[in-house]
Amino acid sequence: MQDYAAWALEAVAAPGVQYADVRVVEEAHRALSTKNGKLGHISDLESLGIGIRVLRNGAWGFAATDDMSREGVIAAARHAVAIAAASARVKREGSVLAPEPAHQAVWHSPCAIDPFAIGVEQQVDLLLAVDAELRAVKGVTLAEADMDFRRQRQLFVSTDGARIEQARVLSGAGYAATSFGENEIQRRSYPNSFGGQFQLQGYELIGSLQLLENARRVGEEAVALHRAAQCPQLTGTLILDSSQLALQIHESIGHPIELDRVLGSEANFAGMSFLTLDKLGRLRYGSPLVNVVADARLEHGPGLGTFAFDDEGVAAQCTDIIRGGEFTGYISSRETAASIGQNRSNGCMRAESWNRIPLIRMTNISILPGATPLSPEELIADTEQGVYMETNRSWSIDDKRYNFQFGCEIGWEIQNGKRARMLKNPSYSGITTEFWNSLDAICSREHWTLWGTPNCGKGQPQQTMGTGHGAAPARFRNVKIGTAYRQE
Repeated sequence: MQDYAAWALEAVAAPGVQYADVRVVEEAHRALSTKNGKLGHISDLESLGIGIRVLRNGAWGFAATDDMSREGVIAAARHAVAIAAASARVKREGSVLAPEPAHQAVWHSPCAIDPFAIGVEQQVDLLLAVDAELRAVKGVTLAEADMDFRRQRQLFVSTDGARIEQARVLSGAGYAATSFGENEIQRRSYPNSFGGQFQLQGYELIGSLQLLENARRVGEEAVALHRAAQCPQLTGTLILDSSQLALQIHESIGHPIELDRVLGSEANFAGMSFLTLDKLGRLRYGSPLVNVVADARLEHGPGLGTFAFDDEGVAAQCTDIIRGGEFTGYISSRETAASIGQNRSNGCMRAESWNRIPLIRMTNISILPGATPLSPEELIADTEQGVYMETNRSWSIDDKRYNFQFGCEIGWEIQNGKRARMLKNPSYSGITTEFWNSLDAICSREHWTLWGTPNCGKGQPQQTMGTGHGAAPARFRNVKIGTAYRQE
């Protein structure tokens, strides 16, 4: 890796080059799935490549290659320099980078059990055992189970003198039971929808999820939803489980605070943001109980947004995004920090792989738990009437991240402080700031989970990135409920 980086740095030396950085990335990816008692797919992929970013005459150039010969690396570096020179001829204004120390570091994420050292047969056997438990429930017509493991080793070097080695291992697993019948489809997922739970851990995560132990219950709930009452349409009290609240954070806080989106860089593909620069330090985003951070540090937890340094060589940090309900911060880069009056990036530039340029991406965007001890059971007991929802089924939000609608897999009616009848097709909708201002209770630390979202898309060409969102069950008042799947 060191030779590849050295060749690239030597080749970017040219008149007008103000800065350059190089990422040499080695990756391994294993994905497994089963479907209705049969093997769905198994893939083991590996890649090695280099991405080179050059700032010349105030404009960027980027090139990447998996031709790791000396000639291939030098050609890619010179291509990046040439692209920067061409970009400089049409730039509106020059790019300036906020300062950052030239870090020298080696960092490895915690990994107790290497998932790539576990036999594929053992992993498939567990998925098939889960599959069998799901299909043992009469009425389950489709059982699907998945595992996903990634290992990435990266060397970052820059013309500023930075040299950073990082190695990260990510694991994830989940399953779903689908029941077709009675002119409708119902589905229950575990431990979360859209692939399950993902964290910056080794195979030890898989054991902690208790996949087999929960399979029968999940299948039974999928079938029972056919007999459940339709979620009523009303304006009332809503309690969200932590996984659904995590997605709510992702869509209505995480994306709007991306500073490149705010400044218009994402307008063509993924929209902009209602969080214009004039709202920083002036907008009441939520109730006083809403405290949200962007935290890439390991002490926050083993999230998909956890690392030691971002892909600009900026050290991981914790940034207050919302403090006591007040909007206090964006996630930024070395180039955009000055636009919000900051003299340093808060370290949120990341790239999917060696063949993608770094973009501002969510780290772990988490709502802090309540300071007063409060369990989900106590939260329900303190609610006279309302609806409890869990596990995302669908989502929709406008391109400025202001108006939204979410559907969940399952709900329960709350009557007189008790969980009553099961509800099918639960949903809710709202306006971002109104919704977060309606939060009036959130459970405490022992009920807080750092969820992984492995499939966040952004950029052209698109990059799929993992993010983390910590949340505990929370209660919201005066929410529009039951509007997405209402029956005429």
